[in-house]
Order: sequence, then C-alpha cells, then structure tokens
Amino acid sequence: MTFAVETDGLRYHAGKTFALSGVNLHVPTGSIYGFLGPNGAGKTTTIRLLIGLLRPEGGRITVLGEAMPASYVRVLARVGYVPDRPHVYPSLTVAESMAFHAGFHRRWNARWAAELQAQFRLGGDQRVGALSKGETGKLMMLLALAQEPELLMLDEPTDGLDPVVRRDVLEALLAYVSDRQATVLISSHLVHELERICDWVGVMDRGDLVAELPMREFKNGIKRLHVTGAPALLDGAPFSVLGRSPMHGGAEQWLVRGWEPSMRDHLESMGATVTDVIDLDLEDGFVELLRSFREQR
Repeated sequence: MTFAVETDGLRYHAGKTFALSGVNLHVPTGSIYGFLGPNGAGKTTTIRLLIGLLRPEGGRITVLGEAMPASYVRVLARVGYVPDRPHVYPSLTVAESMAFHAGFHRRWNARWAAELQAQFRLGGDQRVGALSKGETGKLMMLLALAQEPELLMLDEPTDGLDPVVRRDVLEALLAYVSDRQATVLISSHLVHELERICDWVGVMDRGDLVAELPMREFKNGIKRLHVTGAPALLDGAPFSVLGRSPMHGGAEQWLVRGWEPSMRDHLESMGATVTDVIDLDLEDGFVELLRSFREQR
C-alpha cells in the first residue's frame, strides 16, 4: 500500500496547553480519508503542518512522495486546499476570484471551472463579500477542484452549511474522486456525514491520533457487549477492550474493538457469557472511542 500523506512522530506545540505528541498518520493513495475529532483536537494544526503553513518541531512529513516542508513548491502545485475559513478577497467578484486563482495554477481547468460555476449556481458578477455562507463554501470547493489536484485537503468544508448545499458540495467532490482517482483528506466533526463517503478514518483527540483504520473495520469491529461472569483479567484476548462498566445483577458492559462472532468461544473458555452484542453506528463508535481513550489517559 502506498500513502499520499504520511507522518512519522510529528510533533508541534501551540501555546502552553496544546501539543501534537508524535502523530503517525497514513492516508492511502486514492482513498477518501475522514479525519475525525472534536473541535480543538488538532485536525487543523495537523493539516497546516502537512501543507507547510506551520513548521514541525520534530518528526517527518511526506506528501505525494516528497518531504515537507522542504519540497513545498512542488507539492503544493499538486494539492487543492479548502481551509476552515474563507481565503478569498471579499472585494472581488466570483469571476475575478476564479481568474485570480487560475493565475497561480498551471493545471487550472477553465472549462471545468465554468461547469462547476454553473452547477453551483454562482453568478460571475456576484461580490464574494456579499455571498451567503453556502455560496462561499461552493466557491471555495470550486477553486480547489478546478486546480485538478492529485490530493485534496479539506478542513471542515461543509461546517455550517445547510443540507442542500452540503449535498451539492459532496456530490461534486465524489464525482471528481471517481473521475480522477484523487486522494482526499477531509476533516470534520460531523461524523454522520463522513460515514457515507469515506473508506478510511483517523480519529484525533487532544493532539493524539487515537485510531486509524478502514471505515468498514471501524463500523463493523466496534461493539458493545453485555457479559456475565466476566473475568478480572483478559490475557491474550483476540480483541481490544476499550472500556468496562458494571451493570445490574453483576454483569458488565464492555466496549470492544476488533470483535468477531467467533470470539464468543474465547470468553466462554474463561467462564464468561456474552448475553448481547450491540452494533454501533459510526457516531456512537466515535463517541465511545473518545470516552474510553480519555478515561485511560
């Protein structure tokens, strides 16, 4: 497997209270990688480090096979970026903004930019400063896609947008990925939204990468178990226990990762009985994963 983005021991301090403490991130080439985490988890800081807006204090960053920030000129020519806040001049019109950005990108596809403008229903003479939040979000995505990037880094691109606008933006994104086999790193705290489009997921919390795995494995492998006769220790268990809490009648509720139905036999061999296995959707799994990580921390 090759990686469009890879970090090894990435470290960075922001002020006195926040730090990335050795982040090892792996974004497979051609994937849509959902970068999940609550506000303040470190997602935006990580993305800014990846594209050279911040300089790391330690560790290694590789983007599209090149070292960052040493090779930022070559790398950024192949990367489309939508920041968490608009980066367009409010005094320009939509048409002027498109022409301005086109001047910085050799691969700018003017024909496709015009198609996206029509698809997003953006008038060329509209002033950027007078656009609604949804229209601004569409313009930001247009500017990133029209560069025809190999890698898209999107920082909360649909935050605060209404459902119709979010659908328009995500449909354009998925169409581009399908046509060009591009890689996407998309950060969000809207878990249910990423569940529908991502095939990999990484979870950040308080500067740490808590988990990184295929979306299918994340959704199918995290379960809530009800266990009676639970042993105090679980040496050699074929799954990871993320959390244990008591229930009525002496039973326990477990949150586990990597669960398979055949693993009941392992528990039964230790004198325990699994009375219920509860599937979790991505949002439930995300919340429980963060809760167990914070308790262990």
